[in-house]
Amino acid sequence: MEKSYENIKTGHALKVIFSRLGEFKRASFLTPVAMVFEVIMEMLIPLLMSSIIDKGVGEGDMGHIYKIGIFMMIAALGGLFAGAMGAKYSSMAGAGLARNLRKAMYENIQTFSFSNIDKYSTSGLVTRLTTDVTNIQNAYQMVLRACMRAPSTLVVAIFLSFSISPRLANVYVIAVIFLGIFIFFLMSRVTKYFQKVFEKYDELNESVEENVSGIRVVKAFVREDYEKKRFSRAAENIYNMFVKAEDIMVTGMPVMQLTIYSCILAISYLGARLIVNNELTTGQLMSLLAYCLNILMSLMMLSMVFVMVSMSQASVKRVTEVIEEKADIVSPENGIKDVKDGTVCFRNVHFAYGDDVTKRALSDINIEIRSGETIGIIGRTGSGKSTLVSLISRLYDATIGEVLVGGVNVKDYDLEVLRDAVSVVLQKNELFSGTIYDNLRWGKEDATEEECREAARLSCADEFINRMSDGYNTRIEQGGSNVSGGQRQRLCIARALLKSPKILVLDDSTSAVDTATDAKIQKGFREFIPETTKIIIAQRISSVQNADRIIVLENGEISGFDTHENLVRDNEIYRDIYESQTSDADFDEKGGEA
Repeated sequence: MEKSYENIKTGHALKVIFSRLGEFKRASFLTPVAMVFEVIMEMLIPLLMSSIIDKGVGEGDMGHIYKIGIFMMIAALGGLFAGAMGAKYSSMAGAGLARNLRKAMYENIQTFSFSNIDKYSTSGLVTRLTTDVTNIQNAYQMVLRACMRAPSTLVVAIFLSFSISPRLANVYVIAVIFLGIFIFFLMSRVTKYFQKVFEKYDELNESVEENVSGIRVVKAFVREDYEKKRFSRAAENIYNMFVKAEDIMVTGMPVMQLTIYSCILAISYLGARLIVNNELTTGQLMSLLAYCLNILMSLMMLSMVFVMVSMSQASVKRVTEVIEEKADIVSPENGIKDVKDGTVCFRNVHFAYGDDVTKRALSDINIEIRSGETIGIIGRTGSGKSTLVSLISRLYDATIGEVLVGGVNVKDYDLEVLRDAVSVVLQKNELFSGTIYDNLRWGKEDATEEECREAARLSCADEFINRMSDGYNTRIEQGGSNVSGGQRQRLCIARALLKSPKILVLDDSTSAVDTATDAKIQKGFREFIPETTKIIIAQRISSVQNADRIIVLENGEISGFDTHENLVRDNEIYRDIYESQTSDADFDEKGGEA
């Protein structure tokens, strides 16, 4: 996918992110308030300490020491309380923002059409929902606390330093200017590495996802060592990026430490001379040294904020891109709420993936399917079979021409109504964690046990379900990993049947079942759902030869549309497929040549 998020302006991305604060705006406001109060309390302590040294210890006034000591304790407790409240509210605001961002992204992803989904890799979306959002959360919490605390400390400490001794306070100003320029230079160099690192996270997640989901294939082909090396490379790339960034950051620490100690030495030397000349007290010098550390530590804190903000800049844009992605296919206003029947009509349909209309997956499709018909679709891999049926339920929209269902253009239907009327069992079957009942009720949430059992019987899934120890309450693991490919296909067909669709599309959905079971499933369709239009994509002639009519696709164009007998007689492509399969020859080995 193109890194289109790089074209998003930072200001706009921040506006989108902060618009998701919602109910956590109050916590976001209270955090900096608490931080400012904490800073004020902390900055009072050196002043009070100065008073104790000069007036209490210096003059031997124990009463003054006790009185100022109580004020110091109150200031310390007040700062502790404010700090605790700041930590609490910043955590609430950060975690709340992360929750709302994940929710906004996930809800928007659910609206995506297939063309939207094609723009993003699965691993990329996972990275954005996890690592990128966590990065934004950490940065936001640090900004709320450190970005308010550090500047407040800087301003208050310098102000109080000038109130004590303007001459010595100028040392701080020089140090602040020097470190500010140095930190800016440092951040400009380190930012580019942090922006690249999240692209490497996509590669790492992709490696994990493919390895875990395809673990059986990995083991079957003894590719564990290859996958380990692949994962190690992805992890090494992230490591190298962070090391390069940290190498630059590490150079900053000696410079900062040198500046801090130089300030302490300068203040100590100049302060001692002022004390000798009775222009400064010992207590005031102690306060100035304390403020020196506060000022320079606040600069170090700001540098860490800049690092975190730099790391999160790319994350902010990546998350914004998903939140703002507009679904290519949406329901029209006042969309039609009823699908009359299962008739399907393609009128001059052309389709191309992406924006390049010259590379068409389908060209000049003109067919009419009557309600209740059983239609087979056959053709070589890549001929456009799955693309053709995807247009019926608007998983994609035709580039040119129109597709009609029930005599109405599919673009005029309410999307939910259309997809409820068209059940599609896709080529890649997916089951979800839960019981068999849970998975079947994806087709109909309120389906009774009897309805579930009837759908399982029609799909021949009841044959293996009844052999399981817990029957329909058997738990299906994630992705259906504890059932075979054929069992998974039959469960998916049963799930689709529960919707009582006007049109049932089986996209190579019986490829993993034996021929006898396939025949039983189709016999059940003919007997029990005669009014439903059945469209069956298959690689085996035996799966479609009993269909009312068969579509033969070749390079995205219709080569034939007729009965099995007529196609064997008149269509050379179909005849070659038929003869290659019935003579036990391998059609793929012949290259599918007509």
